[in-house]
Amino acid sequence: MKKNITMNQTFEATRVSRKLFSNFFDTYSLEQLNKIPEGFNNNLIWNIAHVIVTQQLLVYKLSGLPMLVSDELVDKYRKGTKPEGEVSQAELEEIKSLLFSTIIQTEEDYNAKIFKTYSELTTSLGFTFKSIDDALSFNNYHEGLHLGIMMSIRKFI
Repeated sequence: MKKNITMNQTFEATRVSRKLFSNFFDTYSLEQLNKIPEGFNNNLIWNIAHVIVTQQLLVYKLSGLPMLVSDELVDKYRKGTKPEGEVSQAELEEIKSLLFSTIIQTEEDYNAKIFKTYSELTTSLGFTFKSIDDALSFNNYHEGLHLGIMMSIRKFI
């Protein structure tokens, strides 16, 4: 896979997205990050951890490669989960560090051409991925959806 301008843009969009997520850590307290407003199923911190886990599943797991996050994190934040208690300061710090480290490593791995195979997936929304490039592109859409949800949640905390 030759890295092209489109993939540069894809990774840049991901970095911008992650910076926007990071701003929530600077703006809200741990209590606020954990708060689930009435009418919502989750909170700010769940959304941030969810996008990290989803990126890892889409990119690494479906490529048959080891993920950069623990199975425990995946089980707690994958699609279909919801907050099952408050996130501790220690877990918050782990999520904070994974927010950027996973993207940096993904770009390095992409440039090193480690993504050789990909297990095709069609999402519940009807998107079909046949390659790592498809997954990376969709990931930005997915992160944008959750950023929008977080912008709604913040109005109620």
